[in-house]
Amino acid sequence: MSFPAYDPSKWAYLFAASASASAALTGLVFVAVSINLRPILKNPGLPERALETLILLLGVLTASIFVLIPGQGTTALGIELAVQSVVCLAIISRLIKRSPHQKLEWTVGRAALAACGTVPFLLGSISLLAHRGGGLGWVVAGLIAALIGAVVNAWVLLVEILR
Repeated sequence: MSFPAYDPSKWAYLFAASASASAALTGLVFVAVSINLRPILKNPGLPERALETLILLLGVLTASIFVLIPGQGTTALGIELAVQSVVCLAIISRLIKRSPHQKLEWTVGRAALAACGTVPFLLGSISLLAHRGGGLGWVVAGLIAALIGAVVNAWVLLVEILR
């Protein structure tokens, strides 16, 4: 049996679960931000980090929804994922760039989280369009990395800010 990298219908359960998880985590980030709104607003760069977190989670949600569209071919899916990943990466890059007060290692860490949570979607889109190179496997890597990045950022916004 071969790896179904280019058949979105074989991935429906996984992407339904990731859509649900990202939607739930998005709600939890809103709660975390509302609980710590004053400290977040007082610290330069943290409002942007909160938005980065939401963008990562919305990237997971939109990618999952795109994969779940019934009867859609890999060309349409590849284009949708390419647009989604470029938009998310552009927004997050601008947010990171707008935080010049931070230490270099923090900025590099944020950029690495953003890249890991967006670039695999772009690689997956290219792979789907070329019909070689891993296909939806890249998208799954992006899902996992974006969820990890969002959880790390949420931890900073909820716990680390109070230390």
